[in-house]
Amino acid sequence: MTSTTPLTSAASTGTDVTARPAAADVTVEHASDRPLDLALTLGPLRHGAYDPTFRRTPDGAVWRTTLVRTGPVTQRFVATGPRSAVVQHWGPGSREAADAVPELLGEGDDASDFVPPPQAHDVARRTPGLRMCRSGRVLEALVPAVLEQKVQVVTAHRAWRWLVARHGSPAPGPAPHGLTVVPSARGWAAVPTWDWHRAGVDPRRAATAVRCAQVAARLEDAVGMPADEARARLEKVPGVGVWTSAEVAQRALGDADAVSVGDFHLAAAVGWALTGERTDDEGMLRLLAPYAPHRHRVVRLLFLDRRPQAPRRGPRLSIADYRAM
Repeated sequence: MTSTTPLTSAASTGTDVTARPAAADVTVEHASDRPLDLALTLGPLRHGAYDPTFRRTPDGAVWRTTLVRTGPVTQRFVATGPRSAVVQHWGPGSREAADAVPELLGEGDDASDFVPPPQAHDVARRTPGLRMCRSGRVLEALVPAVLEQKVQVVTAHRAWRWLVARHGSPAPGPAPHGLTVVPSARGWAAVPTWDWHRAGVDPRRAATAVRCAQVAARLEDAVGMPADEARARLEKVPGVGVWTSAEVAQRALGDADAVSVGDFHLAAAVGWALTGERTDDEGMLRLLAPYAPHRHRVVRLLFLDRRPQAPRRGPRLSIADYRAM
């Protein structure tokens, strides 16, 4: 490996950025002052086990692609200690993505005042490195959230995988086979009707995704807004409601308080975990209210603990295949 030359240093987070031309375009050596769990922190950015934009390899590395303003980039994350990681970057967007590593890895996520509910105390103690990531990429979080609206998650993940593989671009650098960069806003807007159909996406969700892509520049500005204003901007797009904006806020904005109201199973599961009884959205919000501004953090901890899920009522919904319609 060639010698490294320091380019910039972020003293507040212990992040040193160095150029490694032979191995990567930019390498970030990130050292934090608190525990960091890469898998738990970056996990929400993965949409399904076979997401073409996200991969965990047998060597323990996490690979991810993203499309920033300056171009596509491949990132490889490797933990070097309980509070540190090395992040390699390849592609035109390497410098921009490297500068955003501290936010992506949750350095802005302040949980110092968080007191978990008794039901999540043990899992919180076991996972001190869990953080709310902040990707800063609104459309990348918004399109898969739209695909997940009111359908079984397996259907949405299959559609995401098919569309990205068909309309995305190969990942730069020595990425694992099949790793792909998401389409640009223009690319999403240009996906033909028949490809949405072939991916199993109904016309309503397809139209919502296209509308989001058409106003992507305005939506990306939400990253610099207060949480409530950011979500209000997203919800101005017809077809984007409170559930979808919460899903985006959790991933793109690092919002530890965004609750996915309107989820088919979430309220019942949260109620069961906290009280042993099912509840609805209103009841879930009452149960979570004492933990604001960490309500989403509580939900994540409850699901990490694999607590018993609320018993099902009625038959399991069949998986609708819009490709056959």
